[in-house]
Amino acid sequence: MRAISFLLPFLLASCATRFPVTDHSDGERFFGDPLTSAGFGAALKWNFTRTPRAWPDSIPVTASRPAPEADSGIRATWVGHATVLVQSRGLNLLTDPVWSRTVGPWSWVGSQRKAAPGVREEDLPRIDAVLLSHDHYDHADLPTLRRLAARPGIVGVAPLGTADLLRDAGFASVVELDWWQRTVLASGDTVTLVPARHWGMRWPWNRNRRLWGGFVVGTKGGRVYFAGDTGDGPHFGAIADRLGPIDLALLPIGAYEPRWFMAPQHIGPTEALAAAKRLGARHSLAIHWGTFALADDGPREAVDTLASLLARDSAGIDFRAVEIGQAVEVRSVPR
Repeated sequence: MRAISFLLPFLLASCATRFPVTDHSDGERFFGDPLTSAGFGAALKWNFTRTPRAWPDSIPVTASRPAPEADSGIRATWVGHATVLVQSRGLNLLTDPVWSRTVGPWSWVGSQRKAAPGVREEDLPRIDAVLLSHDHYDHADLPTLRRLAARPGIVGVAPLGTADLLRDAGFASVVELDWWQRTVLASGDTVTLVPARHWGMRWPWNRNRRLWGGFVVGTKGGRVYFAGDTGDGPHFGAIADRLGPIDLALLPIGAYEPRWFMAPQHIGPTEALAAAKRLGARHSLAIHWGTFALADDGPREAVDTLASLLARDSAGIDFRAVEIGQAVEVRSVPR
C-alpha cells in the first residue's frame, strides 16, 4: 500500500495533459491534418521495394569562412542538409545544426554524412540563436547541440516538447513555442514558429510526442522562412497571409523519392517551387539535398530536377541552388 501511495503521483503525472489541447494536439501527442506520420506497414513496404540511386562514399566540399556578421540585408550560408547560417545586422543564427559524421541514436548507428560541412565549427562566428525544427536525428543532433551549448549567450528556440533536447544538451536559455507563437530575441529580431506537415520520433515509444514546425525570422534585413521538414499543403499560403512578405525562403528539395511514401512528409523540387510561389518569396534557397542519403533519390537528382523546372517556368522566381559552403545574399527592401 505504501508503495502504491509513493508511486501514485508519478502515475497521475504520466496521465496528465502535458500540452494545451488544440487542433493539432490531444494534450499528449501532436498530429497534422491530414495525418502525415508514415505507419510501420508503409515503412516496411518501402524498405522491401525501394530502388535507391547510388551515392559516392564522399562528396568534395570547399568550406568557407563566414564574416562575423552581415552589415545589411540577409546572408545565408548553406552548411549542408538543413543547417544554414543566417546572418543579418546584429544577428547570427543556425537552423537545425548538424556537424556530426553520423546522425542517429549512437555515433555508430545511423545515416553517414556524404558531404562534409560547408563551414567548419571552429570557423563559426558568434551565434545568437539556434532554431530546432523537430526531433529527427538528421535535424536534432545532440553532439552538435552540446558543443554549441558550451558557447556563451546562445538562445535555443524549438516547438512544444522539442525544447527538452536543447535543455538536455545544456542550453541555459530555451524558448518553447506552439504554432504561430512568437518570441523576441535579445537583438530585437523576432522568431515565429509556423506549421509544417511532418511528424516526430526519436524512439518508437515517443512518436509524435514532440511538435514540429518551421520558422519565420523577422530580421533587420528582411524576413526569412525556414521550412524544416514538411510535406505540401495550405500552410505555405497561410504563412504568407499572416507573416509575409517573405524575403528569403529556405526550402527543402531532397529526400523526396518515392513520392507515394515521401510526399506526405517531404516536398520535392516540384512542390518546393510551388511553395515559393505561394509564399510570395522574393528569393529562395534549396536545402536538404546532397548531404545524407535518406531516401531513393540520388545526390544531385533533386537539384537537377529543380533546374529543369526553372528552365521551363522561372518567370518572377528567384530560386537558387548553391553548393555546400556557398552563400546567397539578399538586399534589404524598404517597407
